Amino acid sequence: MSDNNVKKWYVVRAVSGQENKVKAYIETEINRLGMGDFVSQVLVPTEKVVTVKEGKKIVKDKVYFPGYVMIEANLAGEIPHIIKSITSVIGFLGEVKGGDPVPLRISEVNRMLGKVDELAVTGDSRAVAFMLGETIKVIDGPFNGFNGTVEKINEEKRKVEVMVKIFGRKTPLELGFMQVEKV
Repeated sequence: MSDNNVKKWYVVRAVSGQENKVKAYIETEINRLGMGDFVSQVLVPTEKVVTVKEGKKIVKDKVYFPGYVMIEANLAGEIPHIIKSITSVIGFLGEVKGGDPVPLRISEVNRMLGKVDELAVTGDSRAVAFMLGETIKVIDGPFNGFNGTVEKINEEKRKVEVMVKIFGRKTPLELGFMQVEKV
């Protein structure tokens, strides 16, 4: 059963802060060796983080899992050895000493890539950053600076309904996860 096109996702442990370099090193090395058939994707999962500096919104990509790089590969023959010998690579996640790297389950891959399958949501409460009744602060849009209470959370649309006091009246606002932060 040595089908060369069967690829699975693996997690490569990298020196923290070097994730993008490791991604580039792996891609360069695989291309140099003509092994592109075996490694189809190298990803550094990131999230967009909005910070406000001197009144300006700055969107930065923040590495979601510091120290980890995901690769979709068929780890045949020399591939694991080649990847492990790359600068700033510590090894594969989940490998037993002397054993083979352990592939990720599809549900894990989807969660890491942000395609949350419904089952994972119920079992993994970390997916929801906000809780009902929690006080949050609006950090984006016309109501920037207002505080409010989370009334509803829509995980699929990544939105929260927030009750905000505006001119003494409670007003419901629908805001994206990126527009609010915990107080």
